[in-house]
Amino acid sequence: MIPTVKTQQWSLPRRIGLLAAMAASFAFPVLAQTGAGPIPENAQPRSYGDGWDCNFGYRLEDAECVKVEVPANAYATGRSYGAGWSCHRGYEEVGGTSCNPVLVPANAFLKSSGYDWQCERGFQEHQDGCVPIDLPDHAYLTDDPFGSGWMCDRGFTAEEDNCIAITVPENGYLTNAKYGDAWSCERGFVQVDGRCDPVVLPANAFIDPDSYGPGWRCVRGYEADDQDSACVAIDLPENAHMDDSGNRWQCDSGFQLSDGACVAGQ
Repeated sequence: MIPTVKTQQWSLPRRIGLLAAMAASFAFPVLAQTGAGPIPENAQPRSYGDGWDCNFGYRLEDAECVKVEVPANAYATGRSYGAGWSCHRGYEEVGGTSCNPVLVPANAFLKSSGYDWQCERGFQEHQDGCVPIDLPDHAYLTDDPFGSGWMCDRGFTAEEDNCIAITVPENGYLTNAKYGDAWSCERGFVQVDGRCDPVVLPANAFIDPDSYGPGWRCVRGYEADDQDSACVAIDLPENAHMDDSGNRWQCDSGFQLSDGACVAGQ
């Protein structure tokens, strides 16, 4: 651990040296290996503070700096934890003792991490290899390495391994949604038994295509009756107000609902 010091008491050259050492510690992925007492072989005193560090390629074990045995196709990390080495790109660690080549099958490429592979476009992973994607009619390839690897063209929906044409009723349109309804009714129409019927608009209502139900909504100050067939005026009780929707009410602050009325809170 770096001892706490008052930097204002240090000379300018020592300050510059300290800042340079700190910058170097961030520039290289090597962690300090704490050492105290006499400097052993294969170690060097720290450029700042007390103690010493093992040379690169060595690690601290029982106050000694022991050489890190780096296997073939690996490099020393200089870290004081872990194995002290890591495999080169294109190799993977096996048993903590060796680095074996990553076996990339045909029609695949080594991922940027260098430790795994991925199938090329038009192929999908199967067991330890990449097999061609069986693309059905009216479909196109995707870049998603998971799943089927394809999606249906607009106007078609996937059923098992095929793309089936979507039947859109009169006064309806395709939604292009990946999930849910493949089609929806135009404004002024409502879905009924697979067709789009005209909305029957009652008095004091307006078309509301985003709502679920009859396809209309009552204007402010009115609410739908129990059969969703008409808009009836809301009887606003004393000490109450309309909410933001305009189709419901709630008690004013300081009042609470009791038997349909707003009474002063207890």
